Amino acid sequence: MSFCPYRVCPIGAHSDHNLGKITGLAIDKGINIAYAAKHNGVVEMLSLQFPKRAQWHINSVPSEKQEDWADYLRGATWALGKNYSLKVGLCGVIEGTLPIGGLSSSAAVIISFLEALCKVNGIVMSQQELIDTAFDAEFNYVGVNVGKLDQSCEVLSKKEHLLYLDTKDGQYELIPQHPGMKPYKIAIFFSGLEHSLAGSKFNMRVDELRSGVYALQAFAGMEYGKFNEAMARNVPREVYERFKNRLPEQWARRCEHWYTEFERVEKGAEAWRRGDIEEYGRLSFASGRSSIHNWESGAPEQIRLYEIMTRTDGIYGGRFSGAGFKGCCMALIDPAFEESISRTVTEQYLRDFPEMKDKYAVFICESADGVSL
Repeated sequence: MSFCPYRVCPIGAHSDHNLGKITGLAIDKGINIAYAAKHNGVVEMLSLQFPKRAQWHINSVPSEKQEDWADYLRGATWALGKNYSLKVGLCGVIEGTLPIGGLSSSAAVIISFLEALCKVNGIVMSQQELIDTAFDAEFNYVGVNVGKLDQSCEVLSKKEHLLYLDTKDGQYELIPQHPGMKPYKIAIFFSGLEHSLAGSKFNMRVDELRSGVYALQAFAGMEYGKFNEAMARNVPREVYERFKNRLPEQWARRCEHWYTEFERVEKGAEAWRRGDIEEYGRLSFASGRSSIHNWESGAPEQIRLYEIMTRTDGIYGGRFSGAGFKGCCMALIDPAFEESISRTVTEQYLRDFPEMKDKYAVFICESADGVSL
């Protein structure tokens, strides 16, 4: 059996793909794979969430994705096979312990599969190798413009610690829970909507941000040759402030989110360090507002969940979880209000979206350790 936890990112959303900073937590729910080795090199996988069995040979992964749920697993096989000799395949069944959408389920699927594939082939990877391989699979095979937020949270996290990661150089800190911090749990409110990042507006938003960065470089007289890519991290905040009024509105909003989110992450890490979960939660709510107004993400269902959360007693803070086009909202909550929070949010949400009654769900989670190989 292999297991990879899901993750939440209370502050730092929509920024890792441009080398931003993030804060995140792994949670005690995730992806499980029950498997056995196949010494003929064949991979056979069945998902309890999706139809159709997937099959391929360990050394002949299709060169192009097949547009189904198993593309993430094919991508993992492809990425691992570039650096290691693979001889043993596997047969297995994959199951997610929470609904898909907003909890980095794609990264968790890749990492749990890589864990299984490594074990049957006798491969031992470092944490950084695992993060890089999972990123390669999703970015270069599946074709999603992700950063390394998801993979890093799911690998590096430690129970009762906040992961504070700089995606520019991979440097990170695990900030322990302050002895004086108020107790908290992690609530997951599943809207009832499932999604695929590759088929959403996620890539478009990333492109709009990078277009804004290109323009800022040009306005500032920078030579593009100085940079490998147009990354927001390469353009100082003062350049953005000076030239932001010259950007098209959409590009300006994407940049506004990135630069203000960078500051929120830094302030959030310090709030956590001193045990001020209420301030950390306030910054998470501010991140959610910026996602709605500046990143312009959020299905109506998610926006309504966010609005309810901001007015519910016992919720320190929260936001969309993931890309924010469908899926979940997450919240840091006071455990003393657990029952009233579940009841209040559920009643108000289903009053507006009664058609989600059979799909909507609430899950109360704890922080957890990242995956171990």
